[in-house]
Amino acid sequence: MQRSVRMHSTGPHPSDGKGHWPSRRHGILDWLMQETQNERFIDNIFVEMCKRLRAEGIAVGRATLHFRTHHPEWLGARIVWRTGMREAEIDTFGYDVETTPQFLLSPINELLRGADEVRQRLDRTDGDRSKYPLYDDLREEGLTDYVAWPVVHTLGKKHIVSYACDAPGGFSEGDIQFLRDLMPALTMVSEIRIKNVLARTLLRTYVGPHASEQILAGATTRGSGATIGAAILICDLRDFTTISDLWPRDDVIELLNAYFDAMSEPIERRGGEILKFMGDGLLAVFRLTDPDACDNLLNAIKEAEIAMNALNATNLANGRQVLRFGIGVHVGDVMYGNIGSRSRLDFTVIGPAVNVASRLENLTKETKRPVLFSKAFVETAGCESEMENLGAHPLRGLGEPIDVFAFALRQSGPETLVEKPNRY
Repeated sequence: MQRSVRMHSTGPHPSDGKGHWPSRRHGILDWLMQETQNERFIDNIFVEMCKRLRAEGIAVGRATLHFRTHHPEWLGARIVWRTGMREAEIDTFGYDVETTPQFLLSPINELLRGADEVRQRLDRTDGDRSKYPLYDDLREEGLTDYVAWPVVHTLGKKHIVSYACDAPGGFSEGDIQFLRDLMPALTMVSEIRIKNVLARTLLRTYVGPHASEQILAGATTRGSGATIGAAILICDLRDFTTISDLWPRDDVIELLNAYFDAMSEPIERRGGEILKFMGDGLLAVFRLTDPDACDNLLNAIKEAEIAMNALNATNLANGRQVLRFGIGVHVGDVMYGNIGSRSRLDFTVIGPAVNVASRLENLTKETKRPVLFSKAFVETAGCESEMENLGAHPLRGLGEPIDVFAFALRQSGPETLVEKPNRY
């Protein structure tokens, strides 16, 4: 791909070459620019910076850093530091925050709408001292002055930093000038860390926590990976094509998301790794390096079935479709790593053990039992007492038939999906 080359004039430059930043050198600036490279987290840097400011006589009693990330559950976060705190508080805020009165009536909104600076003395009675409710809150904390600036990252991405003073008389003009001097350095340092957070958040969101750490550690070449022992779970939603044809798009998406919540949360809570969502299905593994991996998988299924019962009760009450599923479970060695084309990779697991789990999931349609286990898994888990042997079944493309098991049906007791299977 060719790139255009920007040519620079060889004529006289209008600048005298001296520049204008910073207005004066300072140890805190040197520390920010030269000594923070080994600190990964912006909240730790922010706390240390505030402590150094106080040590230099700039009476920062409260400071905040607001930044946005692309997290599936929240728009961004706020780092809050107050005098005496060893660590900052980190609060997240949802995607609806920008429609709330708290945001609309705030200096943060003013800055995001284009203001270069917001400054408010809190210890004076003259002027519009209560322009924003935040000012009254800060005054009640005993703070005397407030200043905030936009932290502008690449391509105009705006974040916000604010400082509040706890000394009589507020910030001096020298204090304000020095805090302004910190802005270019804080912008550079924060952008690096926030981009790191963004990269980790996106990877965790799309490939999961375990695979994301592998990728960030350098597992980015095609074919890179390792053989691991794992209990494999493959789940698929039944009759999804019919549901998607009959129901409006938004309702289908809502149903599908609720189904994935019910299935996924127990898996992740029990230590399973969801490697991918496949349309209306999912693939998860429980690594056998954990001695409780098989027990965790069994408990995750039971908890997911209870969650699905609750979801279906809600669906029925709202006149929506009852959702049914099939799960296949096997255990064995799998290749865990990067598979794909030269330029597009998928971090997943492959191997005969995955194929067995997939065939078992498909077999649930014939056996009318929602969850099927291989004999190998049942023996590894030692769970024969709670299983029913359904006999040997041929699995397409896998040669000899294998013994297949399902949760035992009980003659009495509370009706749950663990004890009574879905009917198809």
